[in-house]
Amino acid sequence: MTTRLRGVLAPVLTPFDAKLAPDVGRLVAHCRWLIDNHASLALFGTNSEAASITVAERKSLTEALVEAGIPTARMMPGTGACALPDAVELSRHASQLGAAGLLVLPPFFFKGVSDDGVFAYYAEIIERVGPGCAPIYLYHIPQFTQVPITLGLIERLRKRYPTVIAGAKDSSGDWANTQAMLDHFAADGFDVFPASESLLSKAMPLGAAGCISATVNMNPAGIHRVYEGWRGPQAGELQAKADAVRQVFQGGAMIPAMKHAVATYATDTPWRTVRPPLVPLDAPMREALDAKLRAIDFGMPGYPRG
Repeated sequence: MTTRLRGVLAPVLTPFDAKLAPDVGRLVAHCRWLIDNHASLALFGTNSEAASITVAERKSLTEALVEAGIPTARMMPGTGACALPDAVELSRHASQLGAAGLLVLPPFFFKGVSDDGVFAYYAEIIERVGPGCAPIYLYHIPQFTQVPITLGLIERLRKRYPTVIAGAKDSSGDWANTQAMLDHFAADGFDVFPASESLLSKAMPLGAAGCISATVNMNPAGIHRVYEGWRGPQAGELQAKADAVRQVFQGGAMIPAMKHAVATYATDTPWRTVRPPLVPLDAPMREALDAKLRAIDFGMPGYPRG
């Protein structure tokens, strides 16, 4: 039986080379550093530039990580797609490799679709992948998809597939929605992950499973300390330190900013590369970010140097 993922997960940044191809070596090194600092891997999430990565590339990268010894027990690959057959293919592939979970977006091109349509999408994935389907975590990010994961939909899916529907990532930014998910389902074994470490102190007492946050890429050990220490006497101090890092990165172009930080602290310039339509930070933006990071004494201890 797969052990359910808990704690802090990073939607892992995807490095690209000068020809904009995924850079396997840098990806493996980044994943190892995250795991060494107590984070698990939500591969191919929003901040992984997943919408810019093909099905074949996602499969190849996942296989390369497994071959490099990255433990599948720490992986929750994103397998959602606009095309149902793509979502099935990715979900089957990750399940066969032994991934601990699947983070599954709803199809995000058609807007205003009904819960019936979204239910059918998830049901088809589960039925087509079959008995070996890894636990599914529903990915609620309506500001991008315009396709919400409603409480009613969660209830229906859990009733039909109680052993597969394992939890949700709530990236709505709406604490009331996160709290409603926790209040309705957390006590019954449904694992809710807020999308920001800034919510850990509020969410953990209500039964949250941890967080899946972009800035785990930057501060895995610090966010893990918040997760581990939310009951302790240093909880407020730990939360404040994590929040300071979060606030620096969430203010602007988050993916290019995080990639610039890795490039800087790893002394590895190619890390700044993003796939179009994203663009790297320009010089004034880099200088402003560097100043803010120096002001909070930011570092990435132990990160492999380029």
